Amino acid sequence: MALKSLVLTIAIMAVLSSMSHAGEPSPLQDFCVAVDDAKNAVFVNGKFCKNPMQVVADDFFESGLNVPGNTSNPLGSVVTPVNVNQLPGLNTFGVSLVRIDYAPYGLNPPHTHPRGTEVLTVFEGTLYVGFVLSNPGPNMKNKLFTKILHPGDVFVFPIGLIHFQFNVGKINAVAFAGLSSQNPGTITIANAVFGSDPPISDDVLAKAFQIDKKVVDYLQSQFWWDNNI
Repeated sequence: MALKSLVLTIAIMAVLSSMSHAGEPSPLQDFCVAVDDAKNAVFVNGKFCKNPMQVVADDFFESGLNVPGNTSNPLGSVVTPVNVNQLPGLNTFGVSLVRIDYAPYGLNPPHTHPRGTEVLTVFEGTLYVGFVLSNPGPNMKNKLFTKILHPGDVFVFPIGLIHFQFNVGKINAVAFAGLSSQNPGTITIANAVFGSDPPISDDVLAKAFQIDKKVVDYLQSQFWWDNNI
């Protein structure tokens, strides 16, 4: 019995330990400004770190989020990110930011962020937003949570779950969102499924979506717009 209890205790601690380290690594110094050239790096924590003696205030600064994005595209939306690729000073801090502009009836299509939870707030306009839960048990459907948001409203999209925003108003809409990763990543569902390179086999997609191969071929022949600039 003592051995079983010890094994159970170790198993529980292992699970809790893996959960506690599921996010990005904690910073090991005050900052770690990202740099692409490894020759100028002194640490590694996320991306290579710029030599602290060469760090300047501009490494922690980014401007332009007051400027509306160009929504003249088939989706009628554009995402302007501020993650570690735009703001090197974000490296190791586990946060990033986006501005999302929507034309009237513009859509930020169903997508996921594999490495970050998103908290979104509306500044202008009216958005219909939602996310879908992961696969449930047998004979159950993926539950959809939706909400109509107005200026000042806040909504959270859990990490990794498919979500979307749709401007249901007749005027432009603007939202800002924070994400719990310096580089949360984006997987736009339609783009990834029907616009992959090389294409996924039409046999696979026809069976997965229960549609004719001609429909798959048509969808794969379309240009799938990426609204992330």
